[in-house]
Amino acid sequence: MDKEEIKGLLESVKNNKVNIEEALEKLEDLPFKDLGFAKIDNHREIRVGYPEVIYCAGKTVEQVKEIVKFMLTKNNNILGTRATEEMYNAVKEICEEAEYNKLGRTITIKKKEQSPTESYIAIVAAGTSDLPVVEEAYETAKILGNKALKITDVGVAGIHRLFSRLDVIRGAKVVIVIAGMEGALASVIGGLVDKPIIAVPTSVGYGANFGGIAALLSMLNSCASGVSVVNIDNGFGAAYNASIINKL
Repeated sequence: MDKEEIKGLLESVKNNKVNIEEALEKLEDLPFKDLGFAKIDNHREIRVGYPEVIYCAGKTVEQVKEIVKFMLTKNNNILGTRATEEMYNAVKEICEEAEYNKLGRTITIKKKEQSPTESYIAIVAAGTSDLPVVEEAYETAKILGNKALKITDVGVAGIHRLFSRLDVIRGAKVVIVIAGMEGALASVIGGLVDKPIIAVPTSVGYGANFGGIAALLSMLNSCASGVSVVNIDNGFGAAYNASIINKL
């Protein structure tokens, strides 16, 4: 439940539209529900504005299915990241509305209708190999209620491709920049736009890329002001923070 739903419930009790027992039933799983193998944080949306997200990696198919099964009772939108197709198939058995982004490895379930923001998040990627991170960021931004635009394959090796989309990038309220190799794209865009940039280093690159560490260090050492950096391949974390900025 979010703050508005809590207020609505209290108003209903005050106006005798809902009795106390019914209200208690709706609140009984706060602040969390213990499933034995997991404690679902039902209080999170009240505290921070967004419901809990399921990080599926490391969990069994059955655990993911049981977590989703409980979360469905709360009628919230659901996001699962780093999910396998097997996990998705199991979730699909209990929820026909579930959708799977194979490239981004996300499961999304939309239970609440929400109008996307008028302002938008620009998700800019250096190369096609970075698309899995792009898709994770894109699905996260959308399920959190944002308008998001993807600008892909505009890396520094062909920088003229970037210039052709600068108007779209500059029109965003916040920009996510995703790049592997040496991660130079974040610095380039940082010197061209007046919006906050969230840089995501990816594990794409040859040996000296060290699985994304080279790009991470380049982005952390960016000469351009206004560039913040999340962890390697963390499209989810970038989009979550971008959503908070986009809704300020």
